[in-house]
Amino acid sequence: MKRTLPLLAALLLVPLAVLHAAARPNVIVILSDDLGYADLGCFGSKAIKTPHLDRMAAEGLKLTSFYAQPVCGPSRAALMTGCFPMRVAEPGNRKNQHNVLHPREVTMAEMLKDAGYSTACIGKWHLGARTPDGWNHATMPNAQGFDYFYGTPLYNGLTPAVGGNAFRSQILRNTEVAVKEVQDWDHITQDYTREALDFIRAHRAKPFFLYLAHNMPHIPLGASENFKGKSAGGPFGDAVEGIDWSCGEIVKALKELGLDERTLIVFTSDNGPWIETTDGMKPGGKPFIPREHSGNAEPLRGYKMVTWDGGFRVPCVVRWPGNIPAGSVSDELTSTLDLLPTFAALADTKPPADRKLDGLDLGAFLRAPSGKSPRADFLFYSYTHLQAVRDARWKLVLPRPEYPRWTGFSGRFFGDGVSALELYDLKSDPGETRNLADTHPDEVARLMALVESARADLGDYDRVGAGQRFFDDGPKRRDITAWKQPAKKDSKTK
Repeated sequence: MKRTLPLLAALLLVPLAVLHAAARPNVIVILSDDLGYADLGCFGSKAIKTPHLDRMAAEGLKLTSFYAQPVCGPSRAALMTGCFPMRVAEPGNRKNQHNVLHPREVTMAEMLKDAGYSTACIGKWHLGARTPDGWNHATMPNAQGFDYFYGTPLYNGLTPAVGGNAFRSQILRNTEVAVKEVQDWDHITQDYTREALDFIRAHRAKPFFLYLAHNMPHIPLGASENFKGKSAGGPFGDAVEGIDWSCGEIVKALKELGLDERTLIVFTSDNGPWIETTDGMKPGGKPFIPREHSGNAEPLRGYKMVTWDGGFRVPCVVRWPGNIPAGSVSDELTSTLDLLPTFAALADTKPPADRKLDGLDLGAFLRAPSGKSPRADFLFYSYTHLQAVRDARWKLVLPRPEYPRWTGFSGRFFGDGVSALELYDLKSDPGETRNLADTHPDEVARLMALVESARADLGDYDRVGAGQRFFDDGPKRRDITAWKQPAKKDSKTK
């Protein structure tokens, strides 16, 4: 009894804020770039070896119906804000192909920073606006809630080899240029891992939020000496196996620091694989991305930039020892939209209350993943064009021409037109191969009601939605009339 009294007295003197902070988990989001649904061992890859991510899945939860967005900028906007990209405000009331976050948007980093978390963005940002002198810093990570930033403002390139295009990416450290022009990407995953580990070690005493957004395996690919030429999955597999190593290093550090059971890790991808063997997938077109430089979405249909499931549905592993049951697998509908409100609840704070969010709190579901997800449906936008909607079982695909101008760069793929409503049972047909619209008119009608509700709230290529956010003076989506032009049917239309 005499030995316990000093301990009890000491505990009574511990500030409540310290005890409160200790109860809240650290949060790590690891986002890969252009990783396909089937590009991890735990999601079916036979060629690419991912032992660390496979172990993370075995120790946590594998989500098999987890959705992002079809391309880089919109995907990051949805993740950071908990909103469909169509809802998110941008400077000048525009709607860009790749979202630029308005300074008045609230990111998950700002929310967690206000709750007392240390925050870092390491890797690809792709939500900022360029200026003649570089970057509008009000739209960059340090102004969007991140205490520390190290990474690329945009993508790492547009061609399979760095020399195939005049573009050269910078690397920034906070607002300063750390590398003026990156000439090869072989060590970028190692560099990001070093930065991530340094941040974790430096901020282990209080809750932290780490957003680690890898440039790999987006082209041009890179892999260090330990991985280059080693994967049966070719150069793409080399890059993915480097990311897997990085995940293993992070988990190892958490264990060494005694943070393992106090840290929630979410690993996922920003969109499906960039499979574009010829420009726009045109038959006989100029060769573009060699097949061993891009991933695999099997058994799903489609790939990056299109609204078939292969463009949106991505691998997701969630690990939080002692809180998420090990070895769990769920096909419940979930999304990157849901991470912000989930993190808010875990951090004992609130999402921004002055605006509508599309995300839902997954906290109870993650702790009991044999149950139901709170998410009932999901919308598929290509840029500003609503092209599909799904619920827990059914996906309704809306008609569209082959080259809808209102989808910009993302609408250039050959032969992707849809002439009439199509309905797919994703539980029995995840590859979207059997159109059941004629035999299930009741499901078509029910999902069309969701479509009309979405158009009224979020808008479409030809209308402004009542729930879209515009913070600046002047017209809303001022070039909207340009997107009403009929699409041409020749191969020159992009």
